[in-house]
Amino acid sequence: MFDTLGTILTRLGDMVAWSSLFSLVSFIVVLSIIVFVHEFGHFIVGRWCGVGVREFSIGFGRELFGWTDRKGTRWKVSLLPLGGYVRFVGDLNAASMPDGEEVDGMTPEERAISFPRQSVGKRAAIIAAGPLANFIFSIVIFAGFFMAYGKTVLEPRIDEVIVGGRAEAAGLKAGDLILSIDGSKVVSFPDVVQHITLSPERPLQIRVQRAGAEVSLTATPKLEWVTTPVGPVEAGQLGFKVNAQLPERWHAVSFGPMGAVVEGGRETWSIISQSLTTIGKLITGQVSFKQLSGPVGIGQMTGHVAGLGMLALVGYVAFLSVSIGMVNLLPVPVLDGGHLVFCAIEAIRRRPLDERIQEIAFRLGFALILTLIVVVSWNDLTRIFVSSPPV
Repeated sequence: MFDTLGTILTRLGDMVAWSSLFSLVSFIVVLSIIVFVHEFGHFIVGRWCGVGVREFSIGFGRELFGWTDRKGTRWKVSLLPLGGYVRFVGDLNAASMPDGEEVDGMTPEERAISFPRQSVGKRAAIIAAGPLANFIFSIVIFAGFFMAYGKTVLEPRIDEVIVGGRAEAAGLKAGDLILSIDGSKVVSFPDVVQHITLSPERPLQIRVQRAGAEVSLTATPKLEWVTTPVGPVEAGQLGFKVNAQLPERWHAVSFGPMGAVVEGGRETWSIISQSLTTIGKLITGQVSFKQLSGPVGIGQMTGHVAGLGMLALVGYVAFLSVSIGMVNLLPVPVLDGGHLVFCAIEAIRRRPLDERIQEIAFRLGFALILTLIVVVSWNDLTRIFVSSPPV
């Protein structure tokens, strides 16, 4: 008996280990692709602008392997695969802090190709090119997917209203087709889920089509624990269901090349819009930081999606690419958005901020990012080790 139990536990341990390893490998591969696209955006526009590039690194820390191209750029893969960077001539470090001492000691020819000595417009273009590359990458992925397979949309029509739920209290009924929420047009059921889960205990204005007429209702999602692939999370719930098993609930749309690109742009903009909405709700306190995931949670989700097949993984790569582009545009020093703020201030003042002020801002920005990483990592670990949600 004990031998059998020991064998079962050993096999379960092996399954968990393999699952974790699969998630880790999937996460590293996906993140490396997205980081390469982002950094290549900075790199290629920097080259176009005549700026010298010292290093192009996937990962941080000690170099594992690499090579130097004919223009002197060191391309390398480093030990910690949680990001990457491009270091231009004149950069002090991977965060692109200006190295005033190095620039002052350069020859006129070296100074001409240094990043800090470029015009504000060129520097802004190089900085913005990283997030823009992420967005373009997403559009290309979505466009290719739509052109090859079309797009299947799950109709946002309610099939069942749970007795005693918030949806019933609001007057929603089976057969209602949701048209908009808080003035935002709803196209598919995932759009509905996005609005409701991110709006717990907040009244939503919902417009539905019922028996050929439009009806406006107010419903307040209830804050509940919901099981997800990364563990239990708190989210808004209204208490209705859509039957995805009904063929009539699905609508297939096919696209030509131009139509696929346009739809890819719309899909990318939809993710950007949802991200901006989420950031706004985080700032105003309408969404809890407990709902955010960090590297561990994203790694788990990546492994889960990878297990669903290559098509699902490709779509997830596009989603993550947009998300990483958006995060980098936040106006926080160290991130691209913070650099763009410095460029804007310089353009207004007609001179750059003092290097000491920039250094302090970078340190504060780094501390903020580090704090956020600790918070979201704690969220991830809590979800992993909490076997059931609190009651």
